[in-house]
Amino acid sequence: MTDTPPPYQTPKREEFADANAKREHQKIRLAATFRIFASCGFSEGVAGHVTLRDPEDPNVFWVNPFGQHYGQVRVRDLILVDHAGEVVEGAGKVNKAAYVIHSAVHAARPEVDAAAHTHSTYGRAWAALGRKLDPISQDACAFYQDHGLFDDYTGVVWEAAEAQRIGKALGQYKACILKNHGLLTVGGCVESAAFWYVFMESACRAQLMAEAAGTPKLIDPGEAEKTRAQVGHEGAGWFNFQPLFDRVIAAQPDLLD
Repeated sequence: MTDTPPPYQTPKREEFADANAKREHQKIRLAATFRIFASCGFSEGVAGHVTLRDPEDPNVFWVNPFGQHYGQVRVRDLILVDHAGEVVEGAGKVNKAAYVIHSAVHAARPEVDAAAHTHSTYGRAWAALGRKLDPISQDACAFYQDHGLFDDYTGVVWEAAEAQRIGKALGQYKACILKNHGLLTVGGCVESAAFWYVFMESACRAQLMAEAAGTPKLIDPGEAEKTRAQVGHEGAGWFNFQPLFDRVIAAQPDLLD
């Protein structure tokens, strides 16, 4: 993940007086992420999870309760889970696959505060091809040489060793395609992790459509790398999340209940 200044003016990032203020701020955005994902059609059954590292204790993370629809998640519904998969705060249950995958990612990447994974339609379709995305558009360049491929599938992830292999495939990238499974994105904050997921799902859809119509013309590697530095850095992910957040807060203020 890079943090190059964007080619456009962005607002100043939030500053917090203490860990409690940051926690509340981020939990609101985590709850909003589930509402955004629901509006995008990423909620299917009980699959999928987004985690947020606690700002005070880096060994625990906030996550959605197992079995609750994304479109109904409120801030107060979020649960706090440790790396052993035990709920330490909240009344809901935890998805075992959530803490197995995400605990391995968070352990391997201490600079990552959030990780997102769902079974979105186009992400699953693209993952079935077992390929990385190509730089076929300006938007797709955000992931140019900045996403991995977990080129294996051995069923639902229950074991720590399997999750560690996923973490290895992710490496230092901001995203990973899990073959025959779906997408995984990470960020230095929940805003960027969430936006990269939305953006990557869209990139999968665009490439599937382009390849159905013909043979896409790829952007020159040098130009693709330069474009990634402009649109694919951490600040861009954070900034692009803001209008999505503003819209869902205005339309669904009950998430703050």
